[in-house]
Amino acid sequence: MLKYSLPALAVGFVLDLLIGDPRWLYHPICVIGNLIAVLEKAIRKIFPKNHGGELAGGFLIVVLICLFSGGVPLLVLHYLYRYLPWAGFILEAFWCYQLLATRSLKDESMKVYDRLVNGTLDEARYAVSMIVGRDTKELTETGVTKAAVETVAENASDGVIAPMFYMAIGGVPLMFLYKGINTMDSMLGYKNDKYLYFGRVAAKLDDVANYIPARISGWLMVAGTVFTGMDTRNAAKIYLRDRRNHASPNSAQTEAAMAGALDVQLAGNAYYFGKLYEKPTIGDSIRPVEPEDIRRANRLMYAASILGVIVFLLISGGIRMLIL
Repeated sequence: MLKYSLPALAVGFVLDLLIGDPRWLYHPICVIGNLIAVLEKAIRKIFPKNHGGELAGGFLIVVLICLFSGGVPLLVLHYLYRYLPWAGFILEAFWCYQLLATRSLKDESMKVYDRLVNGTLDEARYAVSMIVGRDTKELTETGVTKAAVETVAENASDGVIAPMFYMAIGGVPLMFLYKGINTMDSMLGYKNDKYLYFGRVAAKLDDVANYIPARISGWLMVAGTVFTGMDTRNAAKIYLRDRRNHASPNSAQTEAAMAGALDVQLAGNAYYFGKLYEKPTIGDSIRPVEPEDIRRANRLMYAASILGVIVFLLISGGIRMLIL
């Protein structure tokens, strides 16, 4: 199976850049998300409603989702590659294309840019609310722009570099396993009364799964400044200085590189579900944030993604040639 995964990664990445996510096509992550929702309801009925019961229930859902998200693609591709190798390759390339989010991340963030430039602030607030978790109704133009830029930066790792990294190691099954972990974190990994214990295992596992890819993504973003004409020296400086300025060990990695590359300050305090969360800033306010930074952020995200797929293909391909 693994000898086909690198060509499938290359094909899937190109398809993602060219086509993006068609809205009419049912996404496999929706299947995982729906399963998480169903299992959560069932498990909460079974386990006791105390801290220990919620931790145990959260552990069980993590085990089941990991088995499903990694096991099903593994079994399907194992069968196809054994009896219909061409069909296995086509399906693996197609799944890779579906699981990468380069084009869709750009398209969704550019909707925010369009509303900032050609629409109203309320329209821009609504557009950014579709891609961020924070409260957006009171955001200023600067706040909306920062939210969009931060989303591009963070999801450059979660939605592009990390999935490619895992596919380069273990093909689409490992890529699916990562996306299953990431989806659990996005649905269960909240620090509120409902999920503080139930979602703890999912959140910690996501931290582990993203630890290496987030740091690779940060350096790829720094390297991407060379090809986009951005501030390489400041990107490296802010990355090294501010990459830990977040409650998550991973989220500030790409945000720090992005802030330095753009010469702006990101992050800071934000409201979630009506509650103010005090967060450190990332980067220096060398110049004010402006809507054009959304376009610049996407250019840097594309540069880092292209560098990423080249690096992963070369290194993984070289290792496999030595081993096989």
